Amino acid sequence: MDDLIIRVATLPDDLPQVHQIRYLVFQVEQGVDPALEFDGEDQRSTHLLAYLSEKPVGTTRIRWLTPQIAKVERVAVLPEARGKGIGQRLMEYTFNFAIAKQATEVCMNAQQSVQGFYQRLGFQPEGTPFEEAGISHIKMKKSLR
Repeated sequence: MDDLIIRVATLPDDLPQVHQIRYLVFQVEQGVDPALEFDGEDQRSTHLLAYLSEKPVGTTRIRWLTPQIAKVERVAVLPEARGKGIGQRLMEYTFNFAIAKQATEVCMNAQQSVQGFYQRLGFQPEGTPFEEAGISHIKMKKSLR
């Protein structure tokens, strides 16, 4: 996919694009409460933006739990851009970014409906499913070593 570009978002300039994607996916599509989606962590996190034909279509947030552990959050791809490998490319970029910052592990609370996607990328589930924002999730982690 030659017209896909992924880059680190510039804060605060790119936050409206990040928030618009998350609004459409999490609030409009999935019914997540805005107070849960916009939790005050955005300014302290790194965001990635995926552009397809120069249009922002995907995003993810990386929050550092420790200098070696990156938590991947708010992975979202607009419905019209799904099925094109954008989610996989966003995650690969995330792994490479985390490795470049000396991370040894990434973790996440994945929606159970896409657990298989994350397992194919090397994540392993941990514990039992739980509800977050009214959606079933599972803790997952991946070693970057």
